[in-house]
Amino acid sequence: MSVEQVIALVSALSLAILTPGPAIIATVQTAFAHGRERALPYALGLAVGASLWCIAALLGLAVVFRLHPGWFAGMKVFGGLYLLWFAWGLWRASTRPLPPAAGGARGFFGGIALNLSNPKPALFYAALILSVFPEPMAPARQGLVYALCLATELSWYALVAVLMSTAPMRARYFAAKSWIDRAASIAMALLGLLLIFNH
Repeated sequence: MSVEQVIALVSALSLAILTPGPAIIATVQTAFAHGRERALPYALGLAVGASLWCIAALLGLAVVFRLHPGWFAGMKVFGGLYLLWFAWGLWRASTRPLPPAAGGARGFFGGIALNLSNPKPALFYAALILSVFPEPMAPARQGLVYALCLATELSWYALVAVLMSTAPMRARYFAAKSWIDRAASIAMALLGLLLIFNH
């Protein structure tokens, strides 16, 4: 694996992670609302969930989706409905006091579930891996690619969770909690609708 390939892989993946989407919106909102203690495990779950799509791409799931587009369409609808449900819960919580930081469904496994609800990363990972590594890869090289992707996912999600849970950022959030939660809810709902209806 060349240095150029590593740079291309990490750079493209970093841009994709930081582009506003369901996972990064959820990370920021959780960090604002609940602080580092709750946001960090959630963010790490999101990173691991995203990396599972990398494994799927390496094992050829994207090819299966291309051969059976109905399966991909079904996964998109299921994922979109999950995001709508998530957005509705966020909207309802926007006027309520914050729950204790230790509780709730946004733990490590909640993060995995949210990122697995959106099958688009499987196609993104497939396209990225095929463009950076067009030649067939041995299992050891596939393992190295996965390790790089997982490290990139973990680094960015953890950084966002930690930065957004600092005292100044949280103070701004608490001053406008209802509006921020509702804006995040609307953004999440729109992403869910796009996932369902965008073909």
